[in-house]
Amino acid sequence: MSITRPIVLCFSGHDPSGGAGVQADIETLVSQHCHAASVITALTEQDTRNVKKLLPQNPEDIISQAETVLADLDVKVFKIGLIGHHKTAEAIHAILQQHPHIPVVLDPVLAAGGGAEMSDRKLLDAIVDLLLPRTTVLTPNSQEARQLAGLVDLDECGPALLEKGCRYVLVTGAHETTPTVSNRLYHDRRRIETFHWDRLPESYHGSGCTLAACIAGLLAQGLTPAQAAYEAQEYTWNALRHGYPPGKGQHNPDRLFWMEAGV
Repeated sequence: MSITRPIVLCFSGHDPSGGAGVQADIETLVSQHCHAASVITALTEQDTRNVKKLLPQNPEDIISQAETVLADLDVKVFKIGLIGHHKTAEAIHAILQQHPHIPVVLDPVLAAGGGAEMSDRKLLDAIVDLLLPRTTVLTPNSQEARQLAGLVDLDECGPALLEKGCRYVLVTGAHETTPTVSNRLYHDRRRIETFHWDRLPESYHGSGCTLAACIAGLLAQGLTPAQAAYEAQEYTWNALRHGYPPGKGQHNPDRLFWMEAGV
């Protein structure tokens, strides 16, 4: 029997602890019945507590790897995670310019879950100027939304990010101090929906990667951005609910929770 799975090309960092980055993308996309292709943007030294070192990869190699994959595979969606350097953003932009018909899901990873900074002013400017105008769905957490928009009020950040070129912006609220987690979806210059989720007790490593990769997979399966945004939140919340602590720091989402007996 012939198997056909839609292909998502991920521009992702490598997390040797196995919780975030390209491994999170692959596990999530497998769960959405997609095929994950990948180009590594940066190597890292990290554990479940924090990132200790960031090692951006050669921009020319990023471009050549992506071009080789795209010449062979019918990529349906691009998913962008950790970028790590403004030259990397420029390399990814060059690829996006060559394939304007392919939707883009961008998770703007600006800091590690443990707090380590993974961006600077040049990278922020490159994301805003080069990548946001090509982004179909942007998935910042509330802190990232404020950094990218240069504003404080989230209901001002969302429309401001749309003005920079994104078609949809899903601002996640786990970093806020609200009793429940409120995620806000913006489109057409306004907030179109707010999703409320029970706040879970742990701190999680790779939740943003999971959400963005799931949206990318669902877009590849043919869902609309609004449909994908909701279903990806549901999948991510369940992955977090079934999360586990592999090390001495944050919990990992169990992105394969659906395989477990009794789930």
